[in-house]
Amino acid sequence: MAKRIFQTIFLASLLALLSACQPIAPGIVPATPQAEAEAQTIILATTTSTQDSGLLDVILPDFEAETGINVDVIAVGTGQALALGVDGNADVLLVHARAQEDAFMAAGDGVRREDVMFNDFVVVGPPSDPAGIGGSTDAAQSFSKIAESQSPFVSRGDDSGTHSKEKAVWKAAAIEPAGDWYISAGQGMGAVLTMADEQQAYTLSDRATYLARTLEGTELVILTEGDAILFNPYGVIAVNPAKNDKIQNDLANQFIDWLISVPVQEKIGQFGVAEFGAPLFTLDSQAWRER
Repeated sequence: MAKRIFQTIFLASLLALLSACQPIAPGIVPATPQAEAEAQTIILATTTSTQDSGLLDVILPDFEAETGINVDVIAVGTGQALALGVDGNADVLLVHARAQEDAFMAAGDGVRREDVMFNDFVVVGPPSDPAGIGGSTDAAQSFSKIAESQSPFVSRGDDSGTHSKEKAVWKAAAIEPAGDWYISAGQGMGAVLTMADEQQAYTLSDRATYLARTLEGTELVILTEGDAILFNPYGVIAVNPAKNDKIQNDLANQFIDWLISVPVQEKIGQFGVAEFGAPLFTLDSQAWRER
């Protein structure tokens, strides 16, 4: 009996040794549970403001650590982010242009949209304020004064949520901006703020990205704020998986559930408090409102 047990153990050990010595084809990495978990990746197409403000750098590492899902971020204007969704080149979107988001959903390009947070836009410019808009709470009036004085204004010019809001303010002012004073940059928010600072120009910025830039020494100051037209809501959208078989709807929904959950909303609500004494975003998910 003992001899049979010994033979069984010996044969099992020999088979294990032979298996371990089998050659592995070049370029093939043996699968492990950890490697399989690390292979899960979603593509997040988002507005540049969530990136330039530093918010994503604060919250995404927690998601990746908690779920094992990597997040590849494509930070572009909201219009470009929505276009990526239309083309099926992203799993989930984090954007801030509600009319465009509603159209995206109505067209069947998205299958789920949730409120996340909001902040506001501000008109910033040089301390010298050549257009004389300082202290105003009327964005259209401020834009009118900038146009009348032909003071330099740097526009995003990129079909982003910020650009869409800027065009709405020009429309409210009944002005079609044109001329050497009006500079269409075709750049993200951070780059536009840098251009405006260098050229002592005005621009429209989301508050979060502007405040983040103040930590880097910008001379631009807030000159107009508080107008209802400057309200800036953010939404998260799961792209329709019917577009192609690469879209990972289950992971997209997992990300959305995480982002709108109360614990993550609380973390977003603390973003900026240490540096500025107040949060850079106001929480707005349904879970947060119903807590």
